[in-house]
Amino acid sequence: MQKIELMAPAGNFESLQAALDNGADSVYFGVEQLNMRARASINFTLNDLAEISRRCSEKKVRTYLTLNTIVYDHDLSIIKTLVKQAKEANITAVIAMDQAVIATAREHGLEVHISTQINITNIETVKFYSMFADTMVLSRELSLRQVKKITEQIEKEQIKGPSGKLVEIEIFGHGALCMAVSGKCYMSLHAHNSSANRGACKQNCRKKYTVIDQETGFEMELDNEYIMSPKDLCTIDFLDQIADAGIKVLKIEGRGRAPEYVAKVIKCYRDALDSLAQGNYNKDKVITWMQELEKVYNRGFWNGYYLGQKLGEWSNGSGSHATQKKVYLGKGMHFYPKAKIGEFKMEAYDLNLGDTILITGPTTGAKELQVKEMLVNDQALQTGSKGDSVTIPLDFRIRPSDKLYKIVENKVEA
Repeated sequence: MQKIELMAPAGNFESLQAALDNGADSVYFGVEQLNMRARASINFTLNDLAEISRRCSEKKVRTYLTLNTIVYDHDLSIIKTLVKQAKEANITAVIAMDQAVIATAREHGLEVHISTQINITNIETVKFYSMFADTMVLSRELSLRQVKKITEQIEKEQIKGPSGKLVEIEIFGHGALCMAVSGKCYMSLHAHNSSANRGACKQNCRKKYTVIDQETGFEMELDNEYIMSPKDLCTIDFLDQIADAGIKVLKIEGRGRAPEYVAKVIKCYRDALDSLAQGNYNKDKVITWMQELEKVYNRGFWNGYYLGQKLGEWSNGSGSHATQKKVYLGKGMHFYPKAKIGEFKMEAYDLNLGDTILITGPTTGAKELQVKEMLVNDQALQTGSKGDSVTIPLDFRIRPSDKLYKIVENKVEA
């Protein structure tokens, strides 16, 4: 079985490092404002490109710059600057939807990936974009049967991209889904003059609504359904069918989500894809992976349109259904490399021996572990409180910018 590339989201350096530490084959990220998560994540700057490339190159991880928004004339000079510097930093490819971006990337010799925003749903469209791109993200609304028909035609007709290799098909495997067709939505623009197609979605669809009959004034509250807020996509329980459909890249959504989300989701899908390749992918493992995925941000899960299900499964509440949450405790102070001990300053709440903690930072990523030993103000105590100095044995280096959290159970309303 040919290996499926696992693509991870990176909204900041914490998430980037979490992706690298947990087995991503590639990462995608935005720089400045011209990407579909311009407001949902911190985003990187032009000056970060070299560091992104360096970290990823060390682990032989491919890098994809997202430039997939609508582009206007006043954006063209920015596009040219971004693409030029991406090429100089040895970024692998640009994810694009606008012809101006595609043309600029090709002029600079950068590999192009066609964004899902273009809404590719058939083989003839694949043929057209094969003149410009080596990888294409299909529309999210296709079934696996439709996806497989496209990949089979690529093989049969030997449809190749500019690199001379067969065009590769990419699909979304996990994360948030939008009510709009492949994310093209105008609700936020009409309501808030803030365009989702420019990366500035206000997420109107994630709210609860009351329907009013304009003739009679009768109001109807839609019970227990946020009718425009889909549950999150999850495909870990049918990855065998995805592999059979011939896709080459599995994309995880989540550039606006926390580093622990990236760490957990990438680790689960890495384990699942490896199990699939090794021939020991099974239902018992799927149950374990699902339990892990439920611990981090989610709106509930469904299989999207891949298995030909009814159109849409809607969330029955706002916010996350995660079974766990993090509680801020303090910050990193010092790391003692010979003893392999990290020192933290407690700034809120208590830390107890046996607690599960999360440490995040731009270089640390997102590390989760159980506290089996600790010293509080140089004494072997069971609890560290606000104002205390706590030291914990660690097998990785921490830095003053790192944050310490405690992982606790999260009560989710049924």
